[in-house]
Amino acid sequence: MREIKSLAELKALVGTQVASSDWISISQERVNTFADATGDHQWIHIDVERAKKESPFGGPIAHGFLTLSLLPMLMADALHLSYVKMGVNYGLNKVRFPAPVPVGSRLRAHLTLLQVDDIKDGAQMTWEVSIEREGSDKPVCVAESIARCY
Repeated sequence: MREIKSLAELKALVGTQVASSDWISISQERVNTFADATGDHQWIHIDVERAKKESPFGGPIAHGFLTLSLLPMLMADALHLSYVKMGVNYGLNKVRFPAPVPVGSRLRAHLTLLQVDDIKDGAQMTWEVSIEREGSDKPVCVAESIARCY
């Protein structure tokens, strides 16, 4: 985990890859729990036997939005802004899912700081987050994530 101790230190990192998270595993249980939480029970995610037979991916895959929902956890694992009292998600500019996430995959995030803007009582950061699947040459998710810290 990379620790950033000041806003000035953060601003000096604009345009660079700042940190990477540890690997996490995507289990069928995690996919099923996400399906239950969101109501998205499409068979390519939760019906293991059917997905093995009929899916072009050869088995069940994680929801794209499950992968996206991991951003806060992966970012917190990769980076700590020790000078910040509170942070909030502000939104996303762009999200793409260039490759599937087969159940059983391991993922990690790479964080590149694109921009830091001063706001009242804090700063707004724009991050490019690229989520990598172990053994794949394409990212499984690329997103511009905007966060505010105070």
